[in-house]
Amino acid sequence: MQLLRWLLFPITILYTLIIWVRNKLYDIGLFKSQTFTVPTIVIGNLAVGGAGKSPLTQKLINHFQQHHTVASLSRGYGRKTKGFRLVTVEDDVKNVGDEPLQFKKNHPHITVAVDENRAEGIQILSKDHNLIVLDDAFQHRKVTPSCSILLFEFQSILNPILLLPTGNYRDTFDQTKRADVILITKCPEQLKQEQIAQIERKIRRYNTQAPIYYSKISYLPPVALQTDSDFTMQEWPKDILLITGIANPDPLVDYLKRKGSRVKHLKFGDHHAFDEFDYKQIKKLYTFLKDKGTVVMTTEKDAQRLDLDYLAGIPVFYIPIEVTLEQEEEFLQKIAGFIS
Repeated sequence: MQLLRWLLFPITILYTLIIWVRNKLYDIGLFKSQTFTVPTIVIGNLAVGGAGKSPLTQKLINHFQQHHTVASLSRGYGRKTKGFRLVTVEDDVKNVGDEPLQFKKNHPHITVAVDENRAEGIQILSKDHNLIVLDDAFQHRKVTPSCSILLFEFQSILNPILLLPTGNYRDTFDQTKRADVILITKCPEQLKQEQIAQIERKIRRYNTQAPIYYSKISYLPPVALQTDSDFTMQEWPKDILLITGIANPDPLVDYLKRKGSRVKHLKFGDHHAFDEFDYKQIKKLYTFLKDKGTVVMTTEKDAQRLDLDYLAGIPVFYIPIEVTLEQEEEFLQKIAGFIS
């Protein structure tokens, strides 16, 4: 696979040129970007997936809902619908996307909406809200937000920066200059000073002003998907059948192994739409493994896309995550300063 990606390097050069020209046209004003009177926070990353945007979005919602009428706005990646749509807790993931549905279930009292045209979505939501949080919208340059938070996954930023399809970046690294706040996510327990220095040297080439913060992912106790099930987890399982359809499941796999579990991993692509063949594969593997006392686990995002009717009789748990920031109070105050 890595060899194939390098064979596609000419496409990477062409894609890089296209993205550079597009950004330059916005920079010089030939492509227009809208500003809004309602405060807006954009959360995004330059690489594809896996940076931890969703748990950060939920942390900001939890914090700012205390003093603001907050709405969350996403594109609704993978949905079959078009245009502006309000998300309900009973929604089908095919209509709204997995992450917006997850936000709504975790925060049923706030407005969660999807719209591929973020400017249109902001205009609609601004009538009844005084803060809008946009998930995964850093590349959506038709909107100039009050505060742009740019995320880099720790391992990703240490690696060479290459655009798709050879690398994992979807935008050029110089766009770091547009960030108001930068967050390095999924950091190891012990950050080395040389790693911090390497990261900050890369970032400061393009952005000398934005404060840089560091965070870790914390895994919370598993939650049973079948809420009416009598199945409970009395002790941590020795054998786990893990089902993921996210960009980077490696940290979760490492966590489960550190807990002492043997992990059989069914790995699907990011935002994977599970079909009948997938469910047959899951059921077949679980049947083979269940004599070991195997427990099925998945991520909270994947749980939105799993159809429990196909998994009847199989106890499935999802593992919630939250982001833990160093200097969290300062981080939140910095964002509050941009939107005040």
